Amino acid sequence: MNATTQRQVEAADGAEPARHDPERLCIAYLVNQYPKISHAFIRREIMALEHCGVQVERFSLRSCPDRFVDEADRSELKKTRVVLQSGPLRLAMACAAAMLTRPVRFARALGLALHIGTGTGRGVFVHVAYLVEACVLLRWFAQRRVVHVHAHFATNPAAVAMLCHVLGGPPYSFTAHGPDDFDRAPFLGLDEKISRARFVMTVSCYGRSQLYRWCDHTQWSKIHVLHPGIDDTFLRHLPVPIPFAPRLVSIGRLDEQKGQILLLEAISRVIGDRVPCELILIGDGPLRAQIQARIVQLRLEEFVVVAGSVPTSELRAHIQASRALVLASLAENLPSVILEAFALQRPVIATMVGGIPELVEPGVNGWLVPAGSVERLEGAIREVLAATTETLERMGREGARRVNEQFRSDDAARRLLARFQPAGED
Repeated sequence: MNATTQRQVEAADGAEPARHDPERLCIAYLVNQYPKISHAFIRREIMALEHCGVQVERFSLRSCPDRFVDEADRSELKKTRVVLQSGPLRLAMACAAAMLTRPVRFARALGLALHIGTGTGRGVFVHVAYLVEACVLLRWFAQRRVVHVHAHFATNPAAVAMLCHVLGGPPYSFTAHGPDDFDRAPFLGLDEKISRARFVMTVSCYGRSQLYRWCDHTQWSKIHVLHPGIDDTFLRHLPVPIPFAPRLVSIGRLDEQKGQILLLEAISRVIGDRVPCELILIGDGPLRAQIQARIVQLRLEEFVVVAGSVPTSELRAHIQASRALVLASLAENLPSVILEAFALQRPVIATMVGGIPELVEPGVNGWLVPAGSVERLEGAIREVLAATTETLERMGREGARRVNEQFRSDDAARRLLARFQPAGED
């Protein structure tokens, strides 16, 4: 295909013209939905890699319905190509082209899709659809001269990257975040995805242990821990004194897994004893209506505010206006929001699930409570409200020190970049 024809094809796909720099390593990032409000950590990772001189091409399997409140997300949207926006005709044409030009590889990829679809809970039809998406990406990756594909999440992005590789596309890796990736491992073909990947990342030692459970021990050496990074958006801010106001903030998707209903129960008990307390809930999700109804039932309207999704600048302001961040999660891997609170020198109340105990040390930078225990959560909240500002600031400084030493975005990007470097025939 000559340069003029290639530009015409890309224009028909609604994409920007190829901007490949032959002197720069070109990596593709593949996510199910990108950008997305809850995926700021992926955006930070991409931007840190670009700061290291890497050319990163963004690909999303489907568009995201989120209403973006952050300018950074809107900027990322302009840089992202969405597979399913190609339309049925171009999807079919890409599949036919792969079938005709590389029949042996296509047969292998189809066999793998049928094998995984039969043996997992997603079904054959879904995995054949993944193969069609892989055919589209095969051409896009070639146009951009992508040398490696990194998928975020062990679900369909990793499956599509794997099938694209079998078709003859670039080698791939993926980051398994959990906890859903671990809970549904047998239904995701996780062992197959690990065995065919160049390497696999996860964000905590807990996450690594869960991946170990679902693959042969001979694959363990390719599984690595890469902590999520925090950038200067949070690290460069001057410390803001702990407020005297009895305010707490909780940040996360509004659903059962995040435990906000239990947090409301704990707040209700504290308020019931006439202990002053305010709570700001930041985030959105399927449980929002029920959470708001529960606030009314518990007569907490004067004390609890559901702020919804907010821009990064407003999120920082809410954290700085609080005495502590509180997470009542029932399942997690390693939440980036804890790092954000630490970077802004705020201690954290969190549950003892997943990788959280790798971050939060009781009495040093926060409180740990058993997941599901309203009583212990209530007790920790009372301690935060009763603590002196000097105590809370000391704990916040310790959290900030750890983030600066172990969780900087630029350090994480350099470690990741070392694994992206081409390593010969895959």
